Amino acid sequence: MRIVLQRVSQARVEVDGQLISEINLGLLLLVGIEADDGPEDIAWLAGKITRMRIFADDNGLMNRSVLDLQGEILAISQFTLHASTRKGNRPSFIRAARPEIAQPLYEQFCQSLEAELGSSVSRGVFGADMKVSLLNDGPVTVIIDSKNRE
Repeated sequence: MRIVLQRVSQARVEVDGQLISEINLGLLLLVGIEADDGPEDIAWLAGKITRMRIFADDNGLMNRSVLDLQGEILAISQFTLHASTRKGNRPSFIRAARPEIAQPLYEQFCQSLEAELGSSVSRGVFGADMKVSLLNDGPVTVIIDSKNRE
């Protein structure tokens, strides 16, 4: 699984002009799933994301997590995170999991985040043409890949 994590002051997602979800202070997650992702990837990422210290403490240092702040999370499925751009100018998405594999893993990931966070996780609509807007705070943007745990 590959995640683009953004610290936000606010974020929202719309489908066909309808507001689906919105959050205030917290994390916007763009979630890319590969066919060989599984429970170990989900557990590792959910724990890492909820405990990642990227929010300022009273001294202005990044020492607090979304869990510490009781912040919110908005998770958006995004297969394009697994684009291969090696050949030509048209990305290949062959590494991205097919919807029948990705959707249940995305739901399991969101449920794991909820268990770690102790509150609900806002979501987009899997497979929909979504309009995502955010106010990136910092900006702070981190890429996490469960297959490359650096």
